[in-house]
Amino acid sequence: MLNGDRSFRKAALSLNLLGRAPSPGFSKTRLIPALGAEGAARAHAALLTHVARLARQWCAMRGPEHRFRLWATPDFRAPLFARLAEASQLRVQPEGDLGARLRGIAQAAMAEAEAVLLLGGDAVSLDSATLNRAEEALSRHPAVLIPALDGGYVLLGLTRYAPELFREIPWGGDGVAEATRGVLRALEWSWEELPGHWDVDRPEDWERFRTLEKDWSDNC
Repeated sequence: MLNGDRSFRKAALSLNLLGRAPSPGFSKTRLIPALGAEGAARAHAALLTHVARLARQWCAMRGPEHRFRLWATPDFRAPLFARLAEASQLRVQPEGDLGARLRGIAQAAMAEAEAVLLLGGDAVSLDSATLNRAEEALSRHPAVLIPALDGGYVLLGLTRYAPELFREIPWGGDGVAEATRGVLRALEWSWEELPGHWDVDRPEDWERFRTLEKDWSDNC
C-alpha cells in the first residue's frame, strides 16, 4: 500500500475469488466415486471457470473501480489460471489453513478497496443480480453473507476487516455460516443476509450444474 503517496486512492470494490489448481485425486474428492479422479479434476476446472468468468465480467461491467482478483493455490503456474485472469489480476494464496488464507486475502483486499467480496470457486449458483445485491448491501452494513445450503457460505462481503471472522471457524462442516454469524454478533456489526445458494460438493450438485450449464448455453 502506498501510504506516503497522496495519489493513491482505494477502489470501490475488490472481488476476490479463491481457486485451486485442478489435481486428479485431490480436487473435488467427493465427486470421485461418481466421476473418477480425472473426471473430478475436470469438474473442478469447469466450476472454477464458470465462477471466474462471471466474476470477471461483472467487475468489467461495473467499471474500473471494481477489481477482480483470482487467488490461486499452490501457485498460478497452472495453464487454467492464465485463461481465467490477466497477470495483473492473479495472486498467490497465503500459506496456512483456510482461515489463515482468508485472513490474508481479506486484509490485502481491504488495503486496496473500500468493500470486499470473498467467494469460492464452486459458487456456481451466483449470478450478476446477486452480486449487485451484495454490493448494495455493503452500502448499508459492514457485512453481507450468502449462506450455502450445506451450512457454509458462498459469499462474504465486508467493508471492515476483523481477523476473528476467520479464526476458530469449523471449516468444512455445516456450522461455518452460523459460526460466522456468531462472530458478527460479537463484533456488534450489522449485516445483511441474502437467500441461501447451493454450491457443488456432491454428485447431484454436479448434475444440477451440468443441467443449468446446458440451459445457460442454449439461452446465449
